Amino acid sequence: VQLQASGGGLVQAGGCLRLSCAASGRTFSGYVMGWFRQHPGKEREFVGSISWNSGRTYYEDSVRGRFTISRDNAKNTVYLQMDSLEPEDTAVYYCAAKRSDYFITVEDEYAYWGQGTQVTVSS
Repeated sequence: VQLQASGGGLVQAGGCLRLSCAASGRTFSGYVMGWFRQHPGKEREFVGSISWNSGRTYYEDSVRGRFTISRDNAKNTVYLQMDSLEPEDTAVYYCAAKRSDYFITVEDEYAYWGQGTQVTVSS
């Protein structure tokens, strides 16, 4: 199983970016796909997740209403649309996967991880 995250970059505050997480090696029916981020010098934190089957989503409070997670079954890809970006959103963003019927916010629960992609928001 491989997860490939991409789409990071430099953007001004108020701007937007869309991250992608391309999954390969299996189908992800029955999985929860999560997005995490890690600020410099801090631990990785939960951003949001999506149920692959239902498409239902769950978000951390600080990004709810600004970030949107979606998936494309045909492409086996999950997206993180980030709008109204703030300098505080600057971090390395990771995608992860876990076979589960429930949303998972704990990093250690996820079985598969992609490499990070850097997002930098300038003020």
